Amino acid sequence: MESTRHFKDRFFLVIKGLAMGAANKVPGVSGGVVAFVAGFYEEFIYSLQRINKTAFKLLFNGRFKSFFRYVNGKFLGLLFFGMIVSYFSVSKILDYLIVHYELYVWSTFFGMILGSIYYISKDFEDWNTKTILALILGAAAGLSISFLDPATENDNLFFVFFCGIISVSGMTLPGFSGSFILILLGNYVLLLVDAVNALFDTLYDIAGGNFEFLQNAVRIRLLKVLAVFTLGSVTGLVTFSHILNYILKHYKNITLATIVGFIIGSLGVVWPWKKTLYKKNSDGAFILDSTGKQIVANYERYLPEFNTETYMAIAYIVLGILIVLALEWYGERTRQVKA
Repeated sequence: MESTRHFKDRFFLVIKGLAMGAANKVPGVSGGVVAFVAGFYEEFIYSLQRINKTAFKLLFNGRFKSFFRYVNGKFLGLLFFGMIVSYFSVSKILDYLIVHYELYVWSTFFGMILGSIYYISKDFEDWNTKTILALILGAAAGLSISFLDPATENDNLFFVFFCGIISVSGMTLPGFSGSFILILLGNYVLLLVDAVNALFDTLYDIAGGNFEFLQNAVRIRLLKVLAVFTLGSVTGLVTFSHILNYILKHYKNITLATIVGFIIGSLGVVWPWKKTLYKKNSDGAFILDSTGKQIVANYERYLPEFNTETYMAIAYIVLGILIVLALEWYGERTRQVKA
């Protein structure tokens, strides 16, 4: 019975990693929201901030078991395994769904964010001048970010490292979408589409014993870019976790109020009824990425007409809310069983 429960815990931890990975790749959606709603956000931040001088000392001294226990390795390992699998599976499915069923996908995410706002704020009782101000500032910051114009693509490795640090913020700060920040920085397609696809193709070639990619300058460049981006992401993840752990410990209520504000502000990014605007050059021709796709410039939002499609979209918003409530129910049930 005990082993069955442990297996279920591990299985659902991988599922949570899948959900975080998929959420991190969708512009406007934050993987941190998944962690928050599913009830493991504080453990996630606590585990990450254990990657410190003590952890590295254990690692360099060859005390691998002690290192693994110290950094909560089982928890982080299963979670990151789910995220990695997500980048090559669930996120690929999401890419397809956004292309073919864009309105309904955005509607579902819109509903999930509405549900997240309810979940995070329902037990928050310490509303005062400071927390209300933090809420307003968080919402204003989130909303302002959603209306910024994106920059152009830049594969300079120092800038790519910076992108890694910034983009990973979505995992540690709920409501702050790392993938949308990458769109604003101009590197979303380069880092989360082209580079990830290059890695997938490379692994496929290696599995088939084909090493011709070593002569492919474009592939090698993309793999370098992905390696530097990953290094930046790890650096940002550990750095942000230490900062957030301190802030949560000393300013928990103000931090929670700001997070709720961020999430409210992110509704502007995932508003379902929007028209995608693409980048054009001075001649009026669309600018394409390396795969031949048109590069997104921004979104033009509008109010919908009431028709069958709109009613379906509203149904998907309700579905998104129900998904979050189901996650909340599962998280509550899990905590009760462990207690």
